[in-house]
Formats: sequence, structure tokens, C-alpha cells
Amino acid sequence: MATLCRPSVSVPEHVITMEETLELARSRHADHPQLALALRLIENTGVKTRHIVQPIEETLKHPGFEDRNKLYEHEAKARVPAVIQRALDDAELLTTDIDVIIYVSCTGFMMPSLTAWLINEMDFDSTTRQLPIAQLGCAAGGAAINRAHDFCTAYPNANALIVACEFCSLCYQPTDLGVGSLLSNGLFGDGIAAAVVRGRGGRGVRLERNGSYLIPKTEDWIAYDVRATGFHFLLDKRVPTTMEPLAPALKDLAGNHGWDATDLDFYIIHAGGPRILDDLSKFLEVEPNAFRFSRSTLTEYGNIASAVVLDALRRLFDEGGPEERARGLLAGFGPGITAEMTVGRWTDGDGGGR
Repeated sequence: MATLCRPSVSVPEHVITMEETLELARSRHADHPQLALALRLIENTGVKTRHIVQPIEETLKHPGFEDRNKLYEHEAKARVPAVIQRALDDAELLTTDIDVIIYVSCTGFMMPSLTAWLINEMDFDSTTRQLPIAQLGCAAGGAAINRAHDFCTAYPNANALIVACEFCSLCYQPTDLGVGSLLSNGLFGDGIAAAVVRGRGGRGVRLERNGSYLIPKTEDWIAYDVRATGFHFLLDKRVPTTMEPLAPALKDLAGNHGWDATDLDFYIIHAGGPRILDDLSKFLEVEPNAFRFSRSTLTEYGNIASAVVLDALRRLFDEGGPEERARGLLAGFGPGITAEMTVGRWTDGDGGGR
């Protein structure tokens, strides 16, 4: 079975704290009629620090979508290869061992995808398949794991590389003054993650079953309004309520595998915000501490979109990993409203190359 190996994660060097975020909101929106509400919502996120690709004074400017997208490409090319190399090293593979690159990002656009540049720049084989995913938002981290699992199930000796590159700060829109937009300005951060799914061998989560679930008639709850100025993030106030209908989907996936989702050994969950985690704990009937890796990502990095699940998984590895054959659940949530879900067992693997 395919094994999801240790992710490599990198965040940019520029840091903004919760205190700085709140002060910026007070100074830039002093006359906003709902400022007090926005400040309270930002404080309640529990996000202590976020990392961004530019200093804050540059982030707050808006030179236009063209310049921002050029910056996205420049920063991705400058930062992604080193993250990939660490993921390959952790999986004990070379670029020539990779059969497909699954690249997920919702904060910039390139055609051809960054995958083409990576194949040339890092000497992947020219036969390496490319699967860029741009429109699943935060759920794309889970989707990438699932598509890698599918690929390695179809081609049992193959290896997949997952790359998530999110520069949420490049989507800041100074003219968007809704409470949801102000909250987003204090929630999202920038980050890059990569991980290998090995068809044979490897240490990590041995993937056993995956699935998707879309809550009907919620496609406008998380969305982009694409304008001349770029991506304008739309966040409906009903989004925090989505864990009640999604928890049964997680239970069904585990149940179809003969497992009880309320009684697993580890949980790697997308940290969209503290209420998402609190509600899922309630409706999935698990202790809040079960989501400690996701909470740590949220506190230290903010919501880094598709990279969250990979960073939370990285923290499980850093803790030493659970016992052999420990059962776990991974899930990413995003626009749709969509859940991408996986169950699998921990394996200490047999190491070695392809």
C-alpha cells in the first residue's frame, strides 16, 4: 500500500504577530462600524504569529494583480525546490524516482504550471506526470493526498510527490472591508509544504481508504470573486457551522473501513479556525487534544490553506510518531463546501530506495 512519508514545511522569514495585526486593524479601520466585532473575531482565532513573503509595509500595498502574480511566481521558484529536496531526502528517494507531481495552490496562477519548471529545474524525468490543482482551496491538501493514493493504487510501484505552495498574503485586498475580509486578514498565513507518497516502503501513514464529500448548496460559502485587482476572498458567516454535517461523512468513511472514527489513534485535520476544531471535536466525539497538531499549526502559522494538513502531519512525525499500525484520519476542508478524507495506519516501514 502507498505510504505518506514525512512532510517538509517552510514558512517565509517575515513575521506578523497577533498584536501587530490588531493594531493595524485599529489604525487602518478606526471608523469601521464593526471594528470591535472584527477585533474580537481576530483575537479568538488564537493565531499568535503568521509568516509572510514580504515585509508588512509591502504586503499592505496593492501594485496590481499582474505584479502580485509575478511575485507569486518569483517566490515559488525561489522557495519550493529546497522544500521538495528535503521531502525527497526524508522519503529516501531521488527526483528520478518520482512518477507524478501533484501541485496545489490557490493564491497565484501560472501556465504552464510550476510543475513544468520543477521538472526542468530539478531534473525530474521528462515522463513525470503533472497534476496541478488550483481551485479546491484549503481542501486541496487533502485532495492531493487522495490523488497520490489513487495513483499509487493504480500503479503500485510508483511514487508521487505532493507540493503545496500558498502565499495568502498576496491576496490581501485593502478595499475589502466586510467583517469576513477583516477576519481573513488576521487568519491566513503563507507556507510551503511537500511530501512523498511511496508506492512501496517508507515510514509514515500507510493510506488505506479515501473519500470526498460535498455539502449540497454551499458552493458560495467560500469563494473567490475574481476581479481586475485579483482574487477577492469571500467567506460566509455560516462556514463555522459546517462541521455538524461533515462529521457524519468522516464517520461514514471510517465505518466503511470497519473503524470507529470516534476511537482512532491520531487525527490530522485542516485548521480553518478554532471553532472548526472545537465543533469537529464535539460532533466527531473526540477529545480536543486529538487535534493538537492542527491547533499548533494554527497558533504558530495561521491558516496556511492547503499546506495545513501537511504541516500538522509533520508535527506528528516530530513527536516521534505513534505505534506501529496505529489507526488515523486525515481531512482537509475547503470550498464547495468540500471535505477530502483519508484513513490509514502508521508504519515504521522498511526504508530504502525504489
